[in-house]
Amino acid sequence: MTLDTRLTRLLGVQHPVLLAAMDIVADARLTQAVSRAGGFGILGGGYGDADWLAAELPALVAAKAQSGLRFGVGFITWSLARQPHLLDQALEAKPDAIWLSFGDPAPFAERIRASGARVICQVQSVAMAVDAVAKGADIVVAQGSEAGGHGASRGTFALVPAVADAVGDKAVVVAAGGVADGRGLAAALMLGAEGVVVGTRFYASLEAAGHVAAKERIVAASGDDTVRGLVFDISRRNVWPAPFTGRCLVNAHSERWTGRETALMQHAAEIAPRYQAAREVGDFDMAAVIAGEGAGLVKDIPPAAAIVRDIVERAEALLAIGQGGSVRPA
Repeated sequence: MTLDTRLTRLLGVQHPVLLAAMDIVADARLTQAVSRAGGFGILGGGYGDADWLAAELPALVAAKAQSGLRFGVGFITWSLARQPHLLDQALEAKPDAIWLSFGDPAPFAERIRASGARVICQVQSVAMAVDAVAKGADIVVAQGSEAGGHGASRGTFALVPAVADAVGDKAVVVAAGGVADGRGLAAALMLGAEGVVVGTRFYASLEAAGHVAAKERIVAASGDDTVRGLVFDISRRNVWPAPFTGRCLVNAHSERWTGRETALMQHAAEIAPRYQAAREVGDFDMAAVIAGEGAGLVKDIPPAAAIVRDIVERAEALLAIGQGGSVRPA
């Protein structure tokens, strides 16, 4: 079987597997690895840093010129709105898509599409999906609460088909949140999505730009070892507006302050410098490892290409069985 979907055709890739635009973790090395494996790598521009983009984008530009590598660049939309020049910097690299999440895509969508890039909008509700399509989204990522990092309260399993029904053929729907193996991809396709976004599983890859200690914590964790809340945002003095909270692995710091967020806010000025220092040295008893419930499905730290291959091969096997085939799942 070949998992040929509207997503693969729209992005010009072999497999319907997208790298989540994880802030900093999804650097040029990981982006290239996923794209070269036949998926679609997305550079994690996050809140936006011109110097970081200037350091990461040239490798992608060179790979595109040499081999036709296809890639995207992702931003947190409300932060991009504060420094819109970063979109111009990204578009100069000729990406095949720009990922926008957590904010109004309207100020950017027309400029992105005029450049020839596709507009990917991550949403957390049906209303947000309909709005994103009306404002120019080519691809809508329906992100369930299981995802690592920031999100809202809807679960992936119910959100994806609801978004697919609401969007229809106006845009391509992709599932995100808790997808870490081929079972997730197969399920997403059955729910009406045309592909998946994978984050936590790629965080625990050789190429991901994260501390080895963070990757090892993901491998050791179960899905029960994550918590959604505001502790790590308060600790770094970057509290997001409702309804968005962040999911990360439970650690000593989150255990101390979960349920005591008001008290944490009162001590934030003294805690923030220590929290930042912990992030820099890889002290994950204090600093958060941003990971979703899919951590429970992660058992090793392989190359990204092996992850793409395993996800796709298992999904193909499962879907072949559903169609009366004789392929046995891995």
